Amino acid sequence: MSDLLEMAVEAHGGIERWNEFNTLRAEVSIGGAIWEVKQQPGLLSDKTFEIQTKQERLSITPFSSPGLAAVFVPSRQTLVRSDGAIVETRDDPQASFTGQVRETPWDKFHVAFFASEALWTYLTLPFLYTYQGFECEEIDPWEEDGEQWRRLKVTFPDRVVSHSKTQITHFGPDGLMRRHDYTVDILGGATGANYSTNYREFQGIKMPTTRRIYAYDEAMQRVPEPLLVAIDFSMFTFS
Repeated sequence: MSDLLEMAVEAHGGIERWNEFNTLRAEVSIGGAIWEVKQQPGLLSDKTFEIQTKQERLSITPFSSPGLAAVFVPSRQTLVRSDGAIVETRDDPQASFTGQVRETPWDKFHVAFFASEALWTYLTLPFLYTYQGFECEEIDPWEEDGEQWRRLKVTFPDRVVSHSKTQITHFGPDGLMRRHDYTVDILGGATGANYSTNYREFQGIKMPTTRRIYAYDEAMQRVPEPLLVAIDFSMFTFS
């Protein structure tokens, strides 16, 4: 483990504490301009996201209709009733984005896949980078908001579905995340600068309770308008 990653993991609560848990429930509302563009405003307001921390599995409750949940694994998206009965399934959900452009409307499965692949990564950081198969390299620091942020360039293993194969996370002098950069494959390589703020401690793990995501330009500078995605967490519960 690199010294930067080690510092970041310790600042967020430590790997020993993280490894005590297998499940994370997050109470969250997600908004922003992207949902207007994709003609799905409000679909992710007031939801519970439950993730498995050691494997890429996530559910969103309620989703689409009361009594239904969207369940995500990389190869399949399902809509499930509270009794466990499967209502609808989409296999290879990533393939359903092929040929789309910025203005292409999304259906509920597009929304669920995008949110699931995003939130599983976000909610497991920076611990995710310690998992087998992740390759980490510290690159030149970045100055923003009057601070110098150390940056970790990370290559994801093929088994993990996320926005892109290579992502960059910025850490402040305290070891906490400040910014997370990526491109989004299913959006044609659109850029994302994800700012994590308002940290709180939950059961010994420090988590940002707000995230604001913007595009960035060729110089890696944030494009202030529009606010693409706004994520507000009210509670995290580990088990």
